[in-house]
Amino acid sequence: MTNEEIMAALAEFDAAVAGGKGADAPWLALQALSRKIVGAKLFTVMTVDMKNELARRAYTSDPESYPASGTKPIQYNRWFDIVHKARQTFVANTIADIATVFPDHETIWSLGCSSVINMPVVVAGELLGTVNCLDVEHHYTPERLERSRLLATPAKLAFLAAARANAA
Repeated sequence: MTNEEIMAALAEFDAAVAGGKGADAPWLALQALSRKIVGAKLFTVMTVDMKNELARRAYTSDPESYPASGTKPIQYNRWFDIVHKARQTFVANTIADIATVFPDHETIWSLGCSSVINMPVVVAGELLGTVNCLDVEHHYTPERLERSRLLATPAKLAFLAAARANAA
């Protein structure tokens, strides 16, 4: 991906957030940007409520398989240590690796996905949630992982814009 393509994708994201209406507008903009920057066959956003130890899917590109409703308990495992404690991006490039941390690995596999990156979104010292991109096996190469860093600021903006839209 060239610098010009990256700048164009960021400008499209900015315009979509600036002109978007409704709670899903920031997520749709972030999904489009994520697909251009790193690729994502399946794109979801999770919010986290550590006080109640719950995660909630705030947005999904596949509402049939992964509806944006309900909550699930926080699981304390290797993924939690990487994403919640270290606040680093979690990467798994095979379904076998995904299966070690996600109990829904069979659903992930059935959707043709066998690699994932989960990017923590932190604002003012608080982990708000994660941006999750899933694709085919070995999709998240070192180059794509490096490019995923470009999503950090847009993800923060999307979380804040969605919270504002939900509060209105």
